[in-house]
Amino acid sequence: MPEPITPGGAPAPEPSEASTASVPESPAPSAEPAPAPIPGPAAGPTLTSAGPLPAPGEAESVPAPAAPLPGPSGTPFDMTVADGPFGRPGRSLRGSPFVFGFTAALGVLTAWWLVQAVASAGSMIILIVVSLFLAVGLNPAVEALQRRNLSRLLAITVVFLGVIALFVVFGLAVVPPLTTQFTQFVDNVPQYVQELQNNRIIRDLDQRFQLLEKLQQYVTSGDFGTQMFGGVLGLGSVLLGAVFNSLTVLVLTLYFLGSLTSIKEMGYRLVPRSRRTRTRLLGDEIIQRIGGYVAGNLIVSLIAGVTTFTFLSIMRVPYALALALIVALTDLIPMVGAFIGAGVASLVGFFVSPTVGIVCVVFFTLYQQVENYLIAPKVMLSSVDVPPLATVVSALLGGALLGVVGALLGIPMAAAVLLILREVVLPRQERL
Repeated sequence: MPEPITPGGAPAPEPSEASTASVPESPAPSAEPAPAPIPGPAAGPTLTSAGPLPAPGEAESVPAPAAPLPGPSGTPFDMTVADGPFGRPGRSLRGSPFVFGFTAALGVLTAWWLVQAVASAGSMIILIVVSLFLAVGLNPAVEALQRRNLSRLLAITVVFLGVIALFVVFGLAVVPPLTTQFTQFVDNVPQYVQELQNNRIIRDLDQRFQLLEKLQQYVTSGDFGTQMFGGVLGLGSVLLGAVFNSLTVLVLTLYFLGSLTSIKEMGYRLVPRSRRTRTRLLGDEIIQRIGGYVAGNLIVSLIAGVTTFTFLSIMRVPYALALALIVALTDLIPMVGAFIGAGVASLVGFFVSPTVGIVCVVFFTLYQQVENYLIAPKVMLSSVDVPPLATVVSALLGGALLGVVGALLGIPMAAAVLLILREVVLPRQERL
């Protein structure tokens, strides 16, 4: 048997019995299976999670990382984060009842603040909506002038000057007659009181309670005119408010009319590109219908004003132009506007004579039937296709929400909603 060779080249000494006896025997292999190896890098050795230190040249093994402790809301909490200069970070507050309640309270307060802000700016929002509505309604006239080789700026100038001229004519035709008639009414109160005293029933009531004398003193003392508007300061605030609102609507209408194209393009760009083409078609159709409704309503009101002026001039009713403008303006209000204008004109007719008043009532009753069944359907047929029931419901709801402005906006909004239902909602329901 050859002798073993040591690394230095000398023969290795044979082990003695003592040294042999001192070497402990290797323990018997355990019956427990070794832990599963953890796969290491593709080109490296396999790492084990436990076991004795490897001999030189063998693969090193690393202990398996301890499982992280559960944190708040079931998320793992890493305990191996090193301490910073101010200590170890604490647990996250996510899911804490305090944080949830604080966030909810902030949301409620923000919503309440937004509601209060909208309520405070409600009057200005209404003016903005009215101005935008008028701009959309005047846009067809601007486009018609553009088709006659006019630039948009020049077309807007012509249309806007026409609107201002209409306001000026209305003011000059209505304000002086109202002032004159109010002055004449105050001057003729004693005569009216004397005529009322000729009635036996009124004369008996006047002798018992002195009603006519108190009424005459109240009207002629000057308190009647001031208290109708809350005093001198109240009357001034009403006039200033009306002038301010009118100027605001005119200026905003001019700005909206000049930038209507850019406003539309910006609104369409907010829509996803895949739906932009269809949205553009629907939006242009809605704007066209709103403009058609405004133009058609103006045509119907113009016909009512011209017809009223002609009739009142034939009947020799004073202030025929002012009354015709009042009838045309109130005719813009759906459902009730025509009755208001007719009532004012008929009342002035009764001041002329009972016969003239009765003739005015008969005339306006017949004209309303002609307008409702002949003029309005033919004018509105090509612009707004709204069923009669939807017209009544939209006008009532708009009037209940925003008054006269809501009644004016109710019908075109109903036309827009019906268009979206017919072109978007119903086809989608059929595909489901």
